[in-house]
Amino acid sequence: MTLFSSVEDAHAKLAGTGYLVDEELATVVFLGDAMSKPLLLEGPAGTGKTELAKAVAEGTGATLIRLQCYEGLDEARALYEWNYRKQLLRIQAAQVEGEDSGAWDDLHDDIFGEEFLLERPLLAAIRHPGPLVLLIDEADKADVEVEGLLLELLSEFQVTVPELGTISATQRPFVVLTSNATRELSEALKRRCLHAQVEYPEPARERAIVRSRVPAVTAELAEQIVKAVRALRALDLRKAPSVAETIDWARALEALGHRELTDAVVSRTLGVVLKNDHDKVKAREQLRLPSPWVA
Repeated sequence: MTLFSSVEDAHAKLAGTGYLVDEELATVVFLGDAMSKPLLLEGPAGTGKTELAKAVAEGTGATLIRLQCYEGLDEARALYEWNYRKQLLRIQAAQVEGEDSGAWDDLHDDIFGEEFLLERPLLAAIRHPGPLVLLIDEADKADVEVEGLLLELLSEFQVTVPELGTISATQRPFVVLTSNATRELSEALKRRCLHAQVEYPEPARERAIVRSRVPAVTAELAEQIVKAVRALRALDLRKAPSVAETIDWARALEALGHRELTDAVVSRTLGVVLKNDHDKVKAREQLRLPSPWVA
């Protein structure tokens, strides 16, 4: 079952969610679906990589399952584990009921049944019966061992649970891996994926994104917001404003009733787009913004 009938269909379905892509990214999304290949999206934090997976799910009506990667993530948290507390209670109940020791084999089969299995995102994705988007977010933050697990999963889309046997996917999910390039992913993993570099959008597309997500904002104000955000991104900040924060800024100005982005308004609302005091001080100094308390 395919999610998109053409590149144009992918473009339209994503645009319908407010996620605007260029022709290259729309093509990669379509090919990932048509070829049943995972997408590897690389680029700076805040460029919309995670949002793309969400937009694919929303635009196609598919379920979204997300595995958030982090240092220390292991197989039990990514794939499955057993509910040991519930298993122990079952064993204790058997002892209270006086089941003889010869029934251990039956009890063993019982406590390693479906009732005691805790699905984690990867196993849940394999077992899901309908259209599915599997988001493996910030894969570069996971340990190398987890990357090995992903290699096996993305090759066969099946997993073996020793007590239950091999579980295969009924249909391949649409898989999106994101990376902020905090470490280089293996060539083996990259070979299994289609690749797209996702950067901050060009001004015209970012203006269109703002007006798509915040329709009440005028074209003039959207242009001012995007120019200001691009000026902030040009500074040496600890965390440059993301596209989501550009949208948040537009929503904040609309909520405040501002129709123009003056220096005073920028200074007062910097906390919407910059989340670090060091960055806010640097922005005010280098852009020569007034104190937030100055009219």
